[in-house]
Amino acid sequence: MTGTPHPTEEFPRRPLGATGLSVTPVCIGGGPLGSMPDLFGYDVSADRGTETAVAAFTGPFNFLDTAAGYSDGDSEERIGAAVKRIGGVPEGFVLATKVDRDFGTGDFSGEQVRRSAQGSLHRLGLDRLPLVYLHDPENISFEEGMAPGGPVEALLALQREGVIGHLGVAGGPVELMARYLRTGLFSALITHNRWTLVDQSAGDLLDEAISLGVGVVNGAPFGGGILAKGTATFTKYAYRQADDEVLRRIRAMEEACAAHDVPLAAAALQFSTRDPRITSTIVGVSRPERIAETARLATWDIPEELWETLAPLAAPKEFWRW
Repeated sequence: MTGTPHPTEEFPRRPLGATGLSVTPVCIGGGPLGSMPDLFGYDVSADRGTETAVAAFTGPFNFLDTAAGYSDGDSEERIGAAVKRIGGVPEGFVLATKVDRDFGTGDFSGEQVRRSAQGSLHRLGLDRLPLVYLHDPENISFEEGMAPGGPVEALLALQREGVIGHLGVAGGPVELMARYLRTGLFSALITHNRWTLVDQSAGDLLDEAISLGVGVVNGAPFGGGILAKGTATFTKYAYRQADDEVLRRIRAMEEACAAHDVPLAAAALQFSTRDPRITSTIVGVSRPERIAETARLATWDIPEELWETLAPLAAPKEFWRW
C-alpha cells in the first residue's frame, strides 16, 4: 500500500545493511504513540497518537518503528489509523514493527509469533510487513529462540511466505544480540540504551554487526529521557533510578553543553547519528511538534571542542547495562 511521495530532502537516506532499504539517520519511535504511562510517565490520547503518526509520515524522516506489544497493540492501531487517513504508507517510507511474546503467559512460541505478526498486519492495515524484528528475546533462552517450532523458525517461514520482507533482532543484552547476529539470519539490529553519552556497552556489538553486514539501528539515545529532560526533572536512566555517579556525570555534561549553547538532547542524539556504524537512531515522540523539534536537534551545530569534553564523561564500565 503506497500513497504520496515522502519529503526526505533534508535528511539523505542511508542503506540499512544489505536489506536494500534506505532510511534517514533518524527513525521515529512509536512506543509513546500508544500511551505507556508506567514507562514514560504520561498518557497519550488516541487522537494525539494518530496525529503524531501522521506528522511522522509527512515529515522529514522516512522511518517509523513500532511493535505489536506496545500498549497492547494501541501503537500499531494509531499508526494504522494514520496510514488510512493519508491514503497509504508514503512511497519509499519504511514502517518497521516487532513480533512479541504473549505478555500474559510469556508464550514466545512459533505459533505466538505468527499470531503477533498477523495482529500487526491487521492493526497497521497492511498486507505485507517490510521489516520485522524479533523483540526482546532475552525473555527466553537463545536455545529456545532457535529451537524447532520456536520464534526464529516461525519468522523465517513468514519471510518465505512473503508476509515479512526482512528480519531483524531487537533487544538489550549485547552478548545475546551478538549470538543472534552470528546465525546469519538477521539483516538488521536494534540495540537500546547501550550506545549513549552515558553507556557505551554496545561498542563491540556495533563492530560485529558491521563486520557481518547487518544494518544497525540505535534506540533510546536519551537513555529513556534523562539526556533530553535533564537531571533537574528526571533521574532515571534506562527506566530505573540512575546511580549517583551517573547523575554526577550527566550534570557535568549539562554544564558543558550549556557553556556551548547546545541542548544536551542535541548532543545525545548526534552522539548516535554521527557514528558511521549506526544507520539510524530511534527517537520516540508523542506529539506532532516533536517531529520538527527532533529535526532541529539532529542538525544543531555542535563544535568539536564539546565532543572532546563529553567523551571522558561517559560512565565507568561498571555502571553500563551490558
